[in-house]
Amino acid sequence: MTHDHDHSHAHDHNHGQEHSHSHDHAHEHSYGHNHSHSQELTLEQKLEKLLGHWIDHNDSHKDTFVTWAHRAKDGGIDEIALNLEKAGQLSREVTKQLKDAQKKLKVFMEQELP
Repeated sequence: MTHDHDHSHAHDHNHGQEHSHSHDHAHEHSYGHNHSHSQELTLEQKLEKLLGHWIDHNDSHKDTFVTWAHRAKDGGIDEIALNLEKAGQLSREVTKQLKDAQKKLKVFMEQELP
């Protein structure tokens, strides 16, 4: 059994801070991003963007784990289904941590406003 999982990233840093990257997953979703910035983003702005992306990306994987857990269970592969269900549960916890960080970052950024 093979799992094609290809992440390709292209970055063009020409001091206009334009970069793009895409994620091509063989498991039914893909992401593409193109961010143009006239100035360098602050650490907080970068984290804000990354946290949003990571939450969406992780939730997508969680959904895939759950789907395949059901398929494995329906196929009589209960031990594999349990592993995939556990991966889905762990992904929910990862998302919870990322959302908590996102909320704290928002509060931090509001406190930093002049």
